[in-house]
Amino acid sequence: MFRTALRNVSAHKARLLMTVLAVMLGVAFVSGTLVFTNSLSDALQKQSAKGFDHVDVAVTPEWKEAEGDKVGAYRELTRELVDDSAAVPGAARAIGTVQGFTAIAGKDGKLLGDGFQSQGGNYWGTDDPRYPLVSGRAPKGEGEILIDSESAKRAGYQVGDTVRMSVDGPVLEPVITGIFTTDDGNVAAGGSLTLFDTASAQKLFGKAGTFDEIAVKAKDGVSETELRAQLEKALPSDVVETTTGTQLADDQAEMIASSMSGLKQGLLVFAGISLFVGTFIIANTFTMLVAQRTKELALMRAVGASRRQVTRSVLIEAFVVGAVAAVAGLVAGVGIGVGLRSLMGTLDAPMPDGPLVISPGTIGSAFAVGILVTMLAAWLPGRRAAKIPPVAAMSAVHATATTKSLVLRNTLGALFSAAGVAVVLAATTMEGSDGQAPMGLGAVLLIIGVFILTPLLSRPLIAAAAPVLRVFGVSGKLARQNSVRNPRRTAATASALMIGLTLITGMTVMAGSLQKSIDKMAASAIEADYMVSMANGHPLSPDVEKKLERAGDVTAVSPMRNADARIDGETEFVTGVNGATIEELTTFPVLQGSFEVGGSRVVVDEETATSYGWKAGSAFTIAYEDGEKQRLTVSGVYEANELIRGIMVDTAALDPHQSEPADMMVMVKTADGTSDAAKESLEKALGTNPAIRVQDKQDLSNEIAKMFTLILNLVYGLLAMAVIVAVLGVVNTLAMSVFERSQEIGMLRAIGLDRKGIKRMVRLESLVISLFGGVLGLGLGVFFGWAAGELVGSRMATYELVLPWGRMGLFLLLAAVVGVLAALWPARRAARLNMLQAIKAE
Repeated sequence: MFRTALRNVSAHKARLLMTVLAVMLGVAFVSGTLVFTNSLSDALQKQSAKGFDHVDVAVTPEWKEAEGDKVGAYRELTRELVDDSAAVPGAARAIGTVQGFTAIAGKDGKLLGDGFQSQGGNYWGTDDPRYPLVSGRAPKGEGEILIDSESAKRAGYQVGDTVRMSVDGPVLEPVITGIFTTDDGNVAAGGSLTLFDTASAQKLFGKAGTFDEIAVKAKDGVSETELRAQLEKALPSDVVETTTGTQLADDQAEMIASSMSGLKQGLLVFAGISLFVGTFIIANTFTMLVAQRTKELALMRAVGASRRQVTRSVLIEAFVVGAVAAVAGLVAGVGIGVGLRSLMGTLDAPMPDGPLVISPGTIGSAFAVGILVTMLAAWLPGRRAAKIPPVAAMSAVHATATTKSLVLRNTLGALFSAAGVAVVLAATTMEGSDGQAPMGLGAVLLIIGVFILTPLLSRPLIAAAAPVLRVFGVSGKLARQNSVRNPRRTAATASALMIGLTLITGMTVMAGSLQKSIDKMAASAIEADYMVSMANGHPLSPDVEKKLERAGDVTAVSPMRNADARIDGETEFVTGVNGATIEELTTFPVLQGSFEVGGSRVVVDEETATSYGWKAGSAFTIAYEDGEKQRLTVSGVYEANELIRGIMVDTAALDPHQSEPADMMVMVKTADGTSDAAKESLEKALGTNPAIRVQDKQDLSNEIAKMFTLILNLVYGLLAMAVIVAVLGVVNTLAMSVFERSQEIGMLRAIGLDRKGIKRMVRLESLVISLFGGVLGLGLGVFFGWAAGELVGSRMATYELVLPWGRMGLFLLLAAVVGVLAALWPARRAARLNMLQAIKAE
């Protein structure tokens, strides 16, 4: 039986080629993902470990928990603690470090590097081992800086150049006094690093006289553990924490591995979708191969082969096919991993240098996935073949599915579908994340149910295309009949395409609806003409608000100033606003009282008011971050949205209690509304700062749309693999169907149907099957998009379902194109059959 199975694989190489390709693509996706993420994780971990070469023990500030009216805060690391750390017997040196966001502009005026990776720090002196100078000298005062060599190379800066930069809003124009090299991972990833002298860094980052961390290096012969013990003895335990460099490196490596895990899982989900789609092709292929060898299998049964041996014979064929596909997929996956690394570099997201990591786990996963998926998909056709009685098989009585099996299939499909719809509908009534898991379960049940019911659905849906197919005469009529001749085969072929289009349509519906909802939210809540914020989402300096107030055509300005406070022993976020102008800049539905902010009067969103039992006129005591208390009165309760919510307090009441006021956003209204001139005027008032964004509501909408478009395009790209596999499935099914119907095609040619008619018949059959899968995919995608939207809409009042008819039409057209392209080779092959040889075929 083993030799027979191998001979069958050899005899059907061409027919199994598409199956090998489908499995190979899925395996390549899996192994490519593992190679890429493992290589990236390894490179980042090694890069990160270099950053701890100069740290044997790190001293960090202890967090003081919030108590009573006191807001939680970190202790301060002073210069005295740095000196005490350096004085312990085992310490060679101790360096106090300060860090913060620093945006530096290139010569074109645009932000250099990624805004989220643009950092600043302090240079300890010429003996600072972290940042060896390549050229120039150490900086002195706020007017001098050092920049990293990679950023200098990208921007074309040299020692002596003046640069434009910002720390929290206002523009600075320091001189570059030196260029240094660094092992900092942010720089390796395309960011920038700017260094000041220590006093300037402390002042600019709002940490006068204090440090973020103390890096201590041990003397030769002193271990990290010994040094840490000495530091713990010398420094106050209620002020600082100590961590060894090894532990820091391990923690960083774990964090990198964790972040890579999310990326890896996301990519593997799409690889799993491709493999799932591939199972339809495998099952279809082996079903047809078994059907074509029915008499052969029956003869083997007649001469003594058992059912298990027949099933085992099919599984051995599947094993060989899976092993070949796994080897090819692993090789292709390594190529994909290399390609993704190169792609990262071209997208301005360079990877740190490092070797390509092909772990034993990657190799094992490739073979396990390729072989197991193929064997599992081939098991059912093999089992079905083994159950056919030898005499029945020889007389081909087995060809038609029994009524009992069809009734059982349809009943099972109806139960799965009903359960899936019920669970999805139940999930839409749940709150937020509580409904995610049930909705996922319901979606899986419904897709399985629809797949099982697809043979039943194929007849009425394909029959609906009959009027159109009649236009093509005999070829159209034959194509329709061929499409429903074997409903199970049609179902498996169409389902592969259905799954990809379901996911694509669902994501498109969700993205379009969310975009529309956010547009409505901004339009309904914000009356300001412009919103000013930092490019990286960091807080703005209060000086930005003052500069905007002095701009000539500005009529109203208000910050959105975040602060921590304590209410009834609980930490609460409050937002400082300009009480005199906030009502002019925003418009919220007022549910109780009036929208009045000023002095001791505040407004509160409905959720916060409900949680504390407040209503208009209620009074409460608030403790600010400095411990001072104030009695406030709720003047009104408003309906919040995702952009703005919480307790709004007048900045005049809040600012005296804040050590470092910081604005997340400043809203601005101008005399003449939005215009290019008004926007340019505001940007000039802020010094044409590359780190600051001046956006109107349309800009905000466009930015959100850009984010959704990026995510959608990424999803489309990842799902393209599943669509390609589905195309292979259509090609495979048609090619084997043509072989199976050789005698019939020969007879059609003999009675007068020309080659063009044969080609047209096969193409129309492919088109009908593809459009059938496309219609099912669109229907399921819209349903899932609606259901997911209902879940999101429970927390977003402005959510509105938007059906992207244009894109849905494009997806249906894509399904049609898939059908036409997939039929090219099978149609040509069918038309080239020799009619006499075909008629004589078994």
